[in-house]
This record gives sequence, structure tokens and C-alpha cells, in this order.
Amino acid sequence: MGTTALKMRPGKRRQAWSREQRTKGGALPRRPPAATYRAVNLTDPLRNHFGHASFRPGQEAVIRALMDGQSALALFPTGAGKSVCYQLPAILKEGTALVVSPLIALMKDQVDFLRSRGIAAARLDSSLTATETQRVYADLREGTLKLLYVAPERLSGESFLERLRRARISLLAIDEAHCISEWGHNFRPDYLRLARVAGELSLGPVLALTATATPEVARDVCKAFGIAPAHHVQTSFRRANLHLRITPCPSRERVAVLVQRLADPRNRPAVVYVTFQKTAEDVAAQLVEAGLPARAYHAGMSTEQRDATQDAFMRGDAGVIVATIAFGMGIDKADIRSVIHFNLPKTLENYQQEIGRAGRDGQPAWCDLLACADDAIPLENFTAGDTPEPESVGALVRRMLGAGPEFDVSRYELGQECDMRPLVVDTVLTYLELDGLVRPTRAFYESIRMEFLRAEPEILEGHNEERRRFLAALFSAGRRGPKYLTLEPEDAARRINEPRERITKALAWLEENGAIVQKPSGLRHGFRLCGDAAERDPSAVAMELAGLFAKREHRDARRLEQMVGFASAAGCITRRLLDYFGESMAAGSCGHCHPCATGEPREAVVLPATPVAPPTASQREAIRSLAAEGHAALATPRRMTRFLCGLTSPATTRAKLTRRAEFGRFAATPFPVVLASCEAIMDWRPPGG
Repeated sequence: MGTTALKMRPGKRRQAWSREQRTKGGALPRRPPAATYRAVNLTDPLRNHFGHASFRPGQEAVIRALMDGQSALALFPTGAGKSVCYQLPAILKEGTALVVSPLIALMKDQVDFLRSRGIAAARLDSSLTATETQRVYADLREGTLKLLYVAPERLSGESFLERLRRARISLLAIDEAHCISEWGHNFRPDYLRLARVAGELSLGPVLALTATATPEVARDVCKAFGIAPAHHVQTSFRRANLHLRITPCPSRERVAVLVQRLADPRNRPAVVYVTFQKTAEDVAAQLVEAGLPARAYHAGMSTEQRDATQDAFMRGDAGVIVATIAFGMGIDKADIRSVIHFNLPKTLENYQQEIGRAGRDGQPAWCDLLACADDAIPLENFTAGDTPEPESVGALVRRMLGAGPEFDVSRYELGQECDMRPLVVDTVLTYLELDGLVRPTRAFYESIRMEFLRAEPEILEGHNEERRRFLAALFSAGRRGPKYLTLEPEDAARRINEPRERITKALAWLEENGAIVQKPSGLRHGFRLCGDAAERDPSAVAMELAGLFAKREHRDARRLEQMVGFASAAGCITRRLLDYFGESMAAGSCGHCHPCATGEPREAVVLPATPVAPPTASQREAIRSLAAEGHAALATPRRMTRFLCGLTSPATTRAKLTRRAEFGRFAATPFPVVLASCEAIMDWRPPGG
């Protein structure tokens, strides 16, 4: 039975399911026993679908775990073939594999590749037209998709979750799974909620994929998804074809060193990583002046500009890309000959991931870090700037714990009220959830703008009398405009005396069938108080959360110290990198980092640094004058320091203060130095102090 079922076309499987529904009351066919899948020859379908004669290390173990219905963690370095670990099971198993990925570029490339191999794949993202989105939903409903790629945020929408409940999901794959861990270098609250959604919707088995997880983070991921130790599959972080080099370099000399490196055509194609968007533009321009085919790439460019730059790089028309970290994830270019860090990476995880984009064809590639201590200052400032003030945390906690047993909030409005950036708001809400004080109940939109693709009488035709009355009442509950009908689902539910869930399902069904297009707005998130939330003192809770943020700031600062220490230390570069990720290396030379390959001794060094001075007397007077203007957005020393260091907040943006010359004046000065000056100038004392 097993091999026959695996070869059956999606449409045939759907027909078989429909027959079984009619004869067995709607029950889905049972999954074949695990032993059936263990007996399947996986090498033949690997060759047939992807052209590979054999598996890479770790791949087959992960795939067989998924085929047996077991969740797994694939901890493989960049370029080690993580995608095949879910793509092959998705093809072989019944239903649609749901793949959670953080970047549109990665989703697009993967879908294009799979379609080129004749595999039914699709993505859902903001770049799709209404017609394209409807087609994806229809394919999901009909069961003809083998893989569907979505962003993690999409799993917070009630309409999409309703579609998943009606679909047959074969497995859930989560890329960049280290984002689920608050101990990781790139914690994202939306990722933490994936475990709860997977449990509530019975999405599984789950495959967590990452290239950058320390042992502590890997344990977090396995705990969240119930992954057994036997299915934690990890391969070596060591890439023997990468020549790792660290070049201590004063800031003023870096462009000259970069030009020298890239002048050798053997070092191109190349990716040069920088911290700031302006640096990307400036360095790319200087490389062009030196006669090198360079282009900038960063998040501040338009989508069209970024796509054109990426396409030129992939074609070979642009030999050098100077980019922020916005570039690289999901870029499947195997012949990148060098990755050069013009600026220090924020963490060793970032460094490991970014150098992994070089030499994916197995041929030699060069990775150089132009190390300068000046780069640590803006990175430290970013970390300090994301630490909210205790007063802001207290305001948010009081709002949440005092809103009643069940309530809903707008995260955007919370950020505006409490002067917190969106990621910080999400993190506070996640901490409250982890503490057992609140539980998310749903995500919904305040308003839905509907465009009718067919005439309303035509839409009502074909339904029974009760459903026609329901739809007619629903349409009449909205506000009509020249082209759109605007519906507020909560208000409509009250007016027509129907559950909101029925309205949501009806709108999803109409959209899937090409009758309407939905354009939702005003995302809100519902919560329920839990445990002893009603009895807890909001001030005490806020103090605990402020302590957690202080610890996060300390951990992030420690990661940056580790990055600086890595760039400064003596000896084998490969050994130090492997040690960080919990992997030991045999005694002796690695043979491929610069000190080991050349025999040049690498001694411990102090990285070049530009002397930093505190604000001068005239600069302190300018700060005093700015404080005297009485801007609420700059009312405390920490807010003033964020502003002076060039870090935005909702309040400064709303007040248009970021247009002033003082914004970012001390971007090259350590946050604590500026903060100390602001506290003295503003004669500030903490509340109660």
C-alpha cells in the first residue's frame, strides 16, 4: 500500500479521500504505519525530484524521522541542504507542507525552484495580487499544493487559521527556528507562538531548521516542539573550503584594504557586509570609483531596486554586493567566492550565518573580517536603545492587567501610548504570556474592506434560503462606498445576531471562490487573563519585566564582547568558532583558516579604535537647550540619549523630531557616556529616588 499511495497524484488522493468521506462519515484516511515509511527507498525519489544521487550528512536521518511522524531539529550550517529535509517528505506525504519562513526573498526563490522541478508549491505574501492569492487559497482547499510558504505573522490571523483547520497539513517546517528562543541572538515573539499554534491545530510533525543555534538555544527549540534527543540531528559547523581571515584595520584604511582584496578576480563574486544603509551606499560608490562592479543593497531601497540588484548579482552582472544583513537569506548562489565583513557582525551567530553564504559549491572561498573596535559602539547603542524605560513597561502592564477578564488591544496603539517600538511591545506581551498572566485568544481585524468581483445577486444565487438571508444581512451591515463595502465584523455580528466566527468563515469561503477580495485593516489581538493575574500587583510585575529587559541587554552586550574577543584572540580561527557552538576540534591545525593555512602566527591584538570623548561644553549646552524646549518625547535622560544616538521611537517620530540636526549627533559615542551626560544635564532622578 505504501508505495502505491506515495506515487498517486494529488488529484487522485483527493478523490480517494472524498470517497472515504462518503462511506465513513467524513473521517480522514489513516496515515500508513510508520514501518511502511521506514521501508521506502528514499534515494530514488531524491534523484527523481532533485537530481541528487545521495543524501548529504544528516539529511536522511531527519527525513526518515518526519516520514515516521516524528518531529525533528535539523541544525546544519548554511548551505548544508536543510531545505531538502522538508521538501522531500512534503512530496511523499499526503497533504500540504506548511513552511514558515521570515523572508519573502527566500520564499520566492524556493517556490520558483520547486515549480521548475514540477512540484506544486506556492507562497502567501504581500507581493501577490488578489487573483494570485485566491488561486493559492483554492489550491490549498483542493489539496493540490505540496508546499505552502508563509511568514510567521500570518499564523496570527483568524482567517488563515480557519483555512488551515480545513486543510490537510502533512508537516510544519520552521526555518530560522532559533528565533523561538529568548536566549538566541534573534528572538522574535511571533516565533514563540508557533509552538502553541502547532499544538492547537495539531500541525505536525514539526521540523525546526537553523544554522545558528548554541546548545542552549537548541534545547529551547526541542522543548518547545517536543523533539526527542534522538531526532536532534546536528552536523559539523566546520567548512573546510572556507579560508577564514581576520584583519585588524583602522576605520580610515578599510576601503583601501577592501579594494585590494576585491581587485583579485578570484575573490569575486563577493558579498561585503556593512552595518548601516548609508555605509552600503558610500562603500559601493567608492568601489565603483576604483573600477569594481559594485552595487549597494539595503532595506531602505525600493522593492524594485532590491530585486534588480539581486537579479544582477545572480546573473553575474554585478560582481560585488555591498549590503546590510537585509541581503543573503535565501539567496541560492553557489559560486560566491568571498564574504567580507566591512563592519563587525553583531554576534558570532550572525558571522557564522553570513560566511556560510560563501563557497556553497564546495570550491575554495575567502572570508575576511576587517576588524575595528569603532563598530562596537553603534551596535552597543542599538542594544541599549531597545531597553524600555520602567515607566513605559509599567504603563503597558497596567493597561493589560486592568483591561478585564477578556479584552483585545492594538499593538500599534500600545506602542504609541507607551513609546515602545513594535518588537519591544511584542516582547513585553510575550513575557506576560510566559509568566502565565495572559493568554492570546485570537487575532482579528477591526475593519474589512471588501471588493465584489461578482454582482451581489449573482453571489447570492445558488445558496439555500437561510444562507441567502444571512449573506444579504451581512452585506447590509457594512458601509457602502463607490467601489468597496467596509465591514466591521464585531459590529456586524451584533447587528445581525450571528457569531463572528460564522462571518469570518463566510468571508473566507467567498474569497476562496472568487466572489470577493478582502483588504483587512486595524489588526487587534485578543487576550484572556490567566492564573492570579487579577491579584498580581502591576508595579511588581513591571519591575520583574524591567529586570528581564536589563538581563537581555546584558546578554546582548556580552554577545558583542564575544564577537570583539573572537576578532582579537590568538590562534586558530576555526577552533574558536567551533568552540562557541559547542563543537570540539581535534588538537592541531585546522589547515584552512588564515593562520593555519599560511603558518603566519596570529597573536592576540587590541583592535584599532578611534578615541572617544564625552560631550564637550558646547555640546552639553546644546543638550540643555533641547531639554528646555520641553518635548514630551525627550522628557527623560534615556529618551534624550536614544534620540542623540540616532535611535528612533514612536514618540520622536510622531513629533517629527528626527528631522532635527541634533538627531544622531552622538551616534559614534557609547550610549552610557551620553546617558551619563544627559542625567547630569537634566538633573534627573528616578521616580521615588
